[in-house]
Amino acid sequence: MWLVAADAPLDRYGEEAINRGLSDLDWVSRAAVAHERVIESFIAAPAVLPMKLFTIFTSDERARDHIRRQSARIAGLVRRVANHQEWGLRVILDRVDAAKTARPVNRAKTATSGTSFLLHKKAARDRSTELARRARETVADLYDRLSEHAATSKRRAASDLPVQGGPLLLDAAFLVASKRANRFRTIVGREARRLGRQGYLLTLSGPWPPYTFVQE
Repeated sequence: MWLVAADAPLDRYGEEAINRGLSDLDWVSRAAVAHERVIESFIAAPAVLPMKLFTIFTSDERARDHIRRQSARIAGLVRRVANHQEWGLRVILDRVDAAKTARPVNRAKTATSGTSFLLHKKAARDRSTELARRARETVADLYDRLSEHAATSKRRAASDLPVQGGPLLLDAAFLVASKRANRFRTIVGREARRLGRQGYLLTLSGPWPPYTFVQE
């Protein structure tokens, strides 16, 4: 087991400096990108356990002591993620395209303009409700089926279906065995083509170090 570390000058990464820098999004972004590059350079290792941004020890010995005290937890995490990769999936909805495939709602004819307006409004609400229901069922089914091809998975909170726009319906992470990664990508590609005809856009990202699956 190896702990990857680098010297961090206190004038830039001491407690006071970090507290000042946290209000500067550009500074935080630069630090996060550098942190990520180091982690990703070891992605080919059998198991990588990323530490959080700004994890700082006052000495190498303090870092080693942390590893010793956390040895049981670390061993469990290594068993969980060894020879696995994290893949992220996002699903958004194009409401215009999705509405074309929605079940049509019957519109009764009437001679009264006021009644006609109310029926129009009700029909619009019915279509929106039906679209939201169908979208929830679609992404739930997609998540369940993709989870069958992963060692474990986590679904992050996504926004509810708004009245307009292309909402984020699914934001999920899948821990996939490295040897099955190509198969997983193929399955997602097939789902993307199928659901694309119904107005859903699937975006797969990865492979990533298993950030999602080392946090408890």
